[in-house]
Amino acid sequence: MSNELIIDVSPSEIVIALLENKKLVELNREKSGSKFGVGDIYLGRVKKIMPSLNAAFIDVGYEKDAFLHYLDLGPQFSTLKNFFQVASSKKSRITSLAKIQPVPDINKEGKITEVMKVGQPILVQVAKEPISSKGPRLTSEMSLAGRNMVLMPFSDKVSVSQKIGSAEERNRLKKLVQSIKPKNFGVIVRTAAEGKRVAELDSELRRLVTRWESLFTILKKAQTPSLVLGELDRTIALLRDIYNPDFTSIHVNDGDVYREICDYLADIAPEKKKIVKHYRGRDSIFSHFGIDKQIKASFGKTVSFKNGAYLIVEHTEAFHVIDVNSGNRSKVGIDQETNALEVNLAAAEEIARQLRLRDMGGIIVIDFIDMQKTENRQKVYEHMKKVMASDRTKHNILPLSKFCLMQITRQRVRPEQHVDTAEVCPVCKGSGKVIPTILLTDDIESKVDYLFSELHKKRITIQVHPYVAAYLTKGWPSIKTKWFLKYFKKVNIQEVHSFNFLEYHFLDENLEEMIL
Repeated sequence: MSNELIIDVSPSEIVIALLENKKLVELNREKSGSKFGVGDIYLGRVKKIMPSLNAAFIDVGYEKDAFLHYLDLGPQFSTLKNFFQVASSKKSRITSLAKIQPVPDINKEGKITEVMKVGQPILVQVAKEPISSKGPRLTSEMSLAGRNMVLMPFSDKVSVSQKIGSAEERNRLKKLVQSIKPKNFGVIVRTAAEGKRVAELDSELRRLVTRWESLFTILKKAQTPSLVLGELDRTIALLRDIYNPDFTSIHVNDGDVYREICDYLADIAPEKKKIVKHYRGRDSIFSHFGIDKQIKASFGKTVSFKNGAYLIVEHTEAFHVIDVNSGNRSKVGIDQETNALEVNLAAAEEIARQLRLRDMGGIIVIDFIDMQKTENRQKVYEHMKKVMASDRTKHNILPLSKFCLMQITRQRVRPEQHVDTAEVCPVCKGSGKVIPTILLTDDIESKVDYLFSELHKKRITIQVHPYVAAYLTKGWPSIKTKWFLKYFKKVNIQEVHSFNFLEYHFLDENLEEMIL
């Protein structure tokens, strides 16, 4: 299986598309300068304590207070408080966690009022990003993720991923990490560490420890609320978590991000640096690689997947519902049970892809086509477990009921990915009244004149539908050529396949959209 990463960098956001065998399976959007991502560590302040919930609301600078439950404090919460007091004290000269004396674990059955009070500063880590009307979900059980391991301050345990099949290899890695880890640090060895040598693991462990101990300097100057230790850039964090030797190419349209990825790969897989390509084409990178078309086909209420069969995807506040329909396959000359089994097996593959692509979380209920035979229902259940095996997000799959209903629970740490695939009518723009389309080029030309004559722009880019782009650029002299001869300034016409026919946008020299 070949994996490709396509990264579209714009001034407002970074969009990352993961393709498996040319098929879009994950789509991540990151707003430029966005905060409160999973893994970010904040210095917050206790705003309110809720004894009835055994939880507290913490001010971390978000518009809504973040939520911290007693069970998310972690056993070593008292040691964390001790660390904060030492690290934030300007008189302290301690710069290593090994010199912090551990404090006995807190009571698992304790109350939030026993360990916390209003106004108290507290170190917290984002466990779940803000979703809908809710603020971030927090934890005080800190961790720093690396490519091969996860560092757990205030713990001494070493555990190894059970996905490493060989018991001998798991024992080797456990003994190796136990011999190199510093005092007061625990480690979870990730699947990617399989077969790695001690030098590589020791180097990464030292980087993670140094990153954590930078808090001794940061906390002396930090104010509440503030970000004190940010997670890696989303692009690098995604690459860290999903990279494997099957990656065949990584395409990115921004020079800075291109260099960052090259530097990261130079550390973890120097032989793979050549797979990173800097895209400099005229078309948008997503149009060039066919991502826009796949996004249009994959999001929305109805999703077709095989020989006329399709899914209906509905979202409610509490859970998601997916209905499997055979479409015109019911006309095929085979018995109903066989037809239902074939459609359900194909639907399982598309549903597994949809869960990753939309990052759907919480409870998902799937209404498969009815099957009478128990063994067929078991086949669909086993196939769903198989195709969901590559999903990195924690999930649990229950067997089909006799009514062919399946329930899946999937961890949700970020807002669900939503792309509006419905297009406004290109003729009336949703008003129900037709506008004279002959005036389109006049409207564009008047704005070109305004930008060059009034705002004195040196160069502009106009994004339009490919049909309109052809109208503006074909022939001699084309409309684009006439503009150049009139203003002696460059107008770049960029085709965007996802636009409706009469949609257009103006971009300035920095490729930032101008509202006219």
